[in-house]
This record gives sequence, structure tokens and C-alpha cells, in this order.
Amino acid sequence: MIRLRGALRLIALRGALRRSAYFIAAAALAAGAAVALQARQPAASATSSGWVETWAAAPIKATRDVINKAYAGFSDETVRNVVFTSVGGSAVRIRLSNVFGRRPLDIGQASLGEVASAGSLTGPAFPVTFNSSRSVVVPVGQEVLSDPIPMSVLPLEDIAVSVYLPDPTGPATYHLFGEQDSYLAPGNHVNDVSDAAYPARDTSWYFLDGVEVMGAYKRAGVVVAFGDSITDGVGSTDGTNGRWPDFLARRLDGQDGNEAPAVIDEGVGGNRVLNNSACFGKSALARFSRDVLDQPGVRAVIVLEGINDIGFSSDADIGCEAPGGDVSAAQIIDGYETLIADAHAHGIKIFGCTLTPFGSSWFWSAEGQAKWQAVNNWIRNSGAFDGIFDFARAIADPQDPNDLNPADDAGDGLHPNDAGYAAMANAINLNRLTQ
Repeated sequence: MIRLRGALRLIALRGALRRSAYFIAAAALAAGAAVALQARQPAASATSSGWVETWAAAPIKATRDVINKAYAGFSDETVRNVVFTSVGGSAVRIRLSNVFGRRPLDIGQASLGEVASAGSLTGPAFPVTFNSSRSVVVPVGQEVLSDPIPMSVLPLEDIAVSVYLPDPTGPATYHLFGEQDSYLAPGNHVNDVSDAAYPARDTSWYFLDGVEVMGAYKRAGVVVAFGDSITDGVGSTDGTNGRWPDFLARRLDGQDGNEAPAVIDEGVGGNRVLNNSACFGKSALARFSRDVLDQPGVRAVIVLEGINDIGFSSDADIGCEAPGGDVSAAQIIDGYETLIADAHAHGIKIFGCTLTPFGSSWFWSAEGQAKWQAVNNWIRNSGAFDGIFDFARAIADPQDPNDLNPADDAGDGLHPNDAGYAAMANAINLNRLTQ
């Protein structure tokens, strides 16, 4: 069981802290342009190149405060990360991250395959190369983008990225709340079709933070879902892709088919607008450039964040909750205005979402309720965003709008369940999003 020192209540972020962790995957075969170690390219150059992001997860730094595989790292191990595509394409490339690593990351081998069930593949794994080599060393603080992999990918399907880590990695760059099993094995098993050699499971993703596809048809760009655990999908059923961004991707695919925009989920459980956390990543303000503005092909961002700024205000200034201190509604709103200005400066539309009800959760206080009301009133009435989606009303208890609808509650009064996440996605006006 993963545990958070000094913050166990937070990780009623539902089964959020479940099993212990293991390791990750990645690599790619040459089928065209060689791609070297590099920073992410600006969105405009990515769209003109024909590559768009079909899946992403915001990376965070490993810490002693979260007891899982991330801080210990990996050695002579393989991680098979299972991820859910939003759009398809005729070729794939993957991005591996050592942004928060402490030593160079040795990728011994990597592969990509379509998932049949659990961690098993439908057929042979496709090898991944980097500048035509099947191995690569990723320097501290950098990422690597693979060569194109000649594998067709469909929209809305699970694919597996397997990475062999031959040498000690040290603390891993990872994403804590995957809400999806990753598969972990001793030794090199990147080419295994079956998951029989992968005895361990984990619900985090390691080192992999992006998957791009080459569009075989017109693309409408990328929509980024940006937020905290509620965008991360905490409370949804593991392995079912029941996060609200997943339901949004299904709606867009149903409406627009091959011309649907991609949807990528840059939620981080426990994240705040204003303050960093050792456990829950850089603040929204600090990570907005990396996780939104620098993503390939972004046309719009949907922001749902601020409930942790409110809830943490009444908690102790220790562990995962540090730095603490009272945060006002006005300060949260100032943060939103900074995000709006940054998005508009890059030609990206930005949509705001009302904070969902939390009246029966451990976060609630009378002072917090007043802040929640003030923030939501501003989101609804300021006109500062390019549009708003009223998630609060979509999943509120009909008898008390300060509480989650019991039918949509995952059980902690804060996080929605699958039905709640579907209702949130259904509250999004697709025409506003894609026009």
C-alpha cells in the first residue's frame, strides 16, 4: 500500500494510494525523422508537422513522503505502462521523461503494442528506437522523443509502452494516480506478448509522459484537461478509463469521428493553483507552461483546479500539505487570471469549470464553503474565461447544492465516481469547445 506521511486523509483520494509500485516503459522504431533529446516543441510547430498528442500525464518528482516504488527507483526491471488513446494515427512516437531524475536514465530497450486484456498484447510488440538505436541515456532534467514507430493506433484504445531499465535509476519521474494498472517484471520483458512474466501491479505511470500520433486525416488539434485529482480521475474504476477527460474524448469521437480533437489529461492529484507540494507536484501556475503551453498542437485548455487550495488552508503545514497557510478566494482568482493571460498570449482558448461540491468531505469548513462560493460566483459571472462549464451543478445533490449527488459520489464526499465523471463530461458544450 502506498502511504503519504502526514497526509493520509488526503489520500482518501480514493484507492489513490493502493499498491506498491514498480517501473516503466518506452522506446521507438525508425520510420522517418530521427528525434533526439530535446525540450518539447511549441504547439504551432507540432501541428504543422502532423504530429498530435493522443495521451499525456503530468510528471511529478518522487519523494520520501510517498512510500512507493518511485522513490526507490528501478534496476534490471521492466515496466509496462497501459495508456488510453484519444485519437488514432498511422504512426506513433513516445516521450520518456527524466525531468525530475537525479542521475542519467538508462533506457535499455522499449516496445509498443496494442493491449488485448490486462497487460497482454494482441500481437508482437513493436520495437522503439531513438536516433535508430534501441537504447538511449536521458540526461537529468531532460526528455527524449522516440523515432516514429510504424504502428497504426485507433482512437479510444489501450496501448502498452514497455521499458527495460537495466541500471539503477534512482528516484523516478512518474505520475502518481494513474487509475490504471501498470505491469512490473524483473529483467527484460519488453518483447513479451503475454503478461505472465509481470508478477506485480501498480497504479502509477513511470517515466512515460506523452504519446504522439501522426494523423492520417484532418486534425482539430488538442484539448488539454488541466486540474487536480478530480481531473486525474481519482474515484473512477481502475482500468476502465472512467475519468471525465476520457468521457469527453468519447463524446468528441462520437460527434466528429476522425476530425475530433485529441484530449489529454494533465490532472495531478492533490495539485494546487498557488503552492507546490513535495507529493503533488508543482503548482498549476508553475507547471502550466510545461503541461499545457508546450504540448504539441494545443487549441484549448479546460481548467478545474482550486479545491485543494481551499481545503489545504485549514490543514497543518506539514508533509504533503506543506507549504500550508490560509489562501483566499481572491488569491485563487488571481491565479486563474494569470493562467488566462498566459493561454491567450499563446493563442489558446481557456475554459473554466466551477469547483465541484465538497460539503460532506473531510475538506469542508464554513470558511472553505464561503471561498468555494466566491470562486464559483466569479467563474460563472466574470466573463474572464472564453467559456465556462458548470461541473458543480452537473453533479450537485438536488437536495443540497453544497454536496455531491449521492449517485455521483465515489464515497468520500469529494471525488466523483464513474457516473459523476460522465455527468461532468456531458456538461461540456462540444460546439463551444471545437468552434
